[in-house]
Amino acid sequence: MSAVGRMLLNGKPASADDLRHLIANNVGHFTSMRVVDGCTRGLDFHLERLARSTREIFGSELDVAALRAFLAAAVNGEGGALSVRINIFSRAYDRANPAKPVPADVLVMVNSASEASIAPLRVKSFVYERDAPHLKHVGTFPLFHYRKLAQQAGFDDALFVDRNGNVSEGSVWNIGFFDGDGVVWPEAPQLEGVSKQLLIAGLTKRGIRTESRSLWLASVRHLRAAFFTNSAQAVRPIARIDDIEIPLDPNCYELLNACYDSNPMQPL
Repeated sequence: MSAVGRMLLNGKPASADDLRHLIANNVGHFTSMRVVDGCTRGLDFHLERLARSTREIFGSELDVAALRAFLAAAVNGEGGALSVRINIFSRAYDRANPAKPVPADVLVMVNSASEASIAPLRVKSFVYERDAPHLKHVGTFPLFHYRKLAQQAGFDDALFVDRNGNVSEGSVWNIGFFDGDGVVWPEAPQLEGVSKQLLIAGLTKRGIRTESRSLWLASVRHLRAAFFTNSAQAVRPIARIDDIEIPLDPNCYELLNACYDSNPMQPL
């Protein structure tokens, strides 16, 4: 039986009643990963994110060993590429007393992996700052709302800048830039995505400079290349930000993909 479509709550098939708590409260966090033949890159980063966020949101410790067992059971040795999402919520969560520590529930969902696209993105900027941007929380409505607005304006996706005009992140992705010698990341509140962390690790191993600095939107026109990165696709070119045309640099993207691929696949 295929793993695609499987939903396990704490290692057992999830019922409609189980999911009622998730829908009614909509409080929690998640991580998503691309799994190939039962392995993924950056598993340690995913697990660290989940444990840290559970501690902050629910005031409890996540049983990481149990979570790994739930994850392996959901995939169940299936080969090929899969998209796996792990949602952490709590059926004991009390909206009247959100400061009360509660145990975490683990929902693992398995879907088919989407096909990566190499088509360069055109993105439209919006002034928007996510609440608790360091958390990959389930409050995603604004992210897709701004993506919709961008598409209605003739672009592919949304890029966020803060109230001071500094670039921060994309709707559900991080943005990076190549300045000719190394990679520059925006220095602004944002989610530190796992793919971004893997790229930094791969670049560092190759001795390629990476740095974070404040980037005003107008300043990006002076950079050599821009790219998108998230769990679905390690590197995708960005060709335009608002009316700013960004050069396309195939050598840069090839290097970035090689750095990403230098990170080992880890078994679930």
